[in-house]
Amino acid sequence: MITANIASHLPAMAQQQPDTWAVIVQPWQRQSAPSYDMAWTYKQLDQESDRIAAGLKSVGIGKGTRTVLMVKPGLEFFALVFALFKLESILIAVDPGMGFKNLGQCLSESEPEAFIGIGMAHAARIAMRWGKHTIKKSVLVGNSPLLRPFITNLDSIRSEGDTQHFEPSAETRPDEVAAILFTSGSTGIPKGVIYTHANFTAQVETLQQLYQIRPGEIDLATFPLFALFAPALGMTSVIPHMDFTRPGEVNPEKIVDAVIDYQCTNMFGSPALLNRVGRHYVETAIKLPSLKRVLSAGAPVSASILKQYKQLLNDDVQIFTPYGATESLPVSSIGSDEVIADTVSATEKGKGVCIGRPVPNIDVKIIRISDMPFSSWEQVEEEQTGNIGEICVKGPQVTQAYYNREQQTQLSKIQTEDGFYHRMGDLGYMDDKGRLWFCGRKSHRVVTKKETLFTDCCEGVFNTHPAVFRSALVGIKKQDDVIPVICIEIDESHLQEDLSMIKQQLLDLASRNDVTKAISHVMFHRRFPVDIRHNAKINRESLSIWAQEQLV
Repeated sequence: MITANIASHLPAMAQQQPDTWAVIVQPWQRQSAPSYDMAWTYKQLDQESDRIAAGLKSVGIGKGTRTVLMVKPGLEFFALVFALFKLESILIAVDPGMGFKNLGQCLSESEPEAFIGIGMAHAARIAMRWGKHTIKKSVLVGNSPLLRPFITNLDSIRSEGDTQHFEPSAETRPDEVAAILFTSGSTGIPKGVIYTHANFTAQVETLQQLYQIRPGEIDLATFPLFALFAPALGMTSVIPHMDFTRPGEVNPEKIVDAVIDYQCTNMFGSPALLNRVGRHYVETAIKLPSLKRVLSAGAPVSASILKQYKQLLNDDVQIFTPYGATESLPVSSIGSDEVIADTVSATEKGKGVCIGRPVPNIDVKIIRISDMPFSSWEQVEEEQTGNIGEICVKGPQVTQAYYNREQQTQLSKIQTEDGFYHRMGDLGYMDDKGRLWFCGRKSHRVVTKKETLFTDCCEGVFNTHPAVFRSALVGIKKQDDVIPVICIEIDESHLQEDLSMIKQQLLDLASRNDVTKAISHVMFHRRFPVDIRHNAKINRESLSIWAQEQLV
């Protein structure tokens, strides 16, 4: 019996509910009845992951082996992840959409010893010479005739596993490394976050308590890494037919069909996905009555998206927006009822975005803004309630370090007598009700000679204009000062309107608010660049370069 290993939840659920579906893959075409042609029960998933674990162990992938996994979400993805966890190997997870350059750097930094992937991933690895000095074991997933003769394939791993008896270790320690998960790189080069089994366990327990998730529920898994929590929580994972690197371009009908066909009770979707689906069905009578809750993360979710998507749900169902990052999730959470009824009015006045109350096992502090590292908590100055500062967090789901990034680790961690605080790199404040408010990334604040402007505070004002789909504050250099510029992406329903008139209206709007009155430059951008993971975080670095070029 595994105790500390995050994979221990799977055999436990296989004992508790062996015939409950663990993973279901939505078919390409909708059928007259829900299809279970590509599905495994908990018993089958547990057995298959044991089988693969035994096969991998026979070829030298075992405890501590750093293993890259580049496989599309589906049955084999789940089996391989749990096989690696059972083996006490170290899973290395990267986003394939981050680009060849970033992928190469991530794989170089993480020093992988094994590579498990589909044919396309192996072809890129070979062509780009990723991990050429460290990767000693390779496994091919799927049918790739050109590569199959040269790389051990998963079928042979399974066959070898049939001849072996796999017995998971009962000695996994909570502090042992389980995975290296790379950040999206939306604010710089992706960093490898070291996850222990204790970090994963704390996340599962917190999510279960926070949202009252029960075994037997059915989860629509639109984000692969979040989907891994479902088996640990005893939920059935429904894998929709979509391109997981482009959630903002998802086919809304596929999402709704999956919820209805499989009676999903839980759904996780990025703000871009919720917006896409909500817009498509806003004028219809479609309802998703089986959903008990919807979770959305990756970027602040606007009240307009919440209101729009709420129309698809029962009146008593909320959309929860947990706040966190790869380094720590969740930190806080808020429901759509509170946002719509209370906090959105403050957001529209430039007060930032309310991201809720801290979860029970997290300690949140707000410290004076600084770009310098702190070696101990005695060096920091805490801000009072209502004052904007940098958000710092401490708790069991907070990761301790970046892999092979000592400088970044020192910059982001502050040691205390009994542990450490992680600097989120985000700015915000606590209000007098104990709620946390988000004001933007620290690296995105615009510092002029006269004042400091915070992105999400300023943008909340501009986003009230009906023609604005979203806005982004950036700073551009002009002589020896920084000029604040607001970039505007027009809502598709207003594309034919007079932009000069909208610009004047936005400048008038800015002049009436102390938070935005220093902004006198408005620029229209056809479509903002966004992160590859959630399609929701705005790439302000790229926008800033674009804006600088426009004003030259």
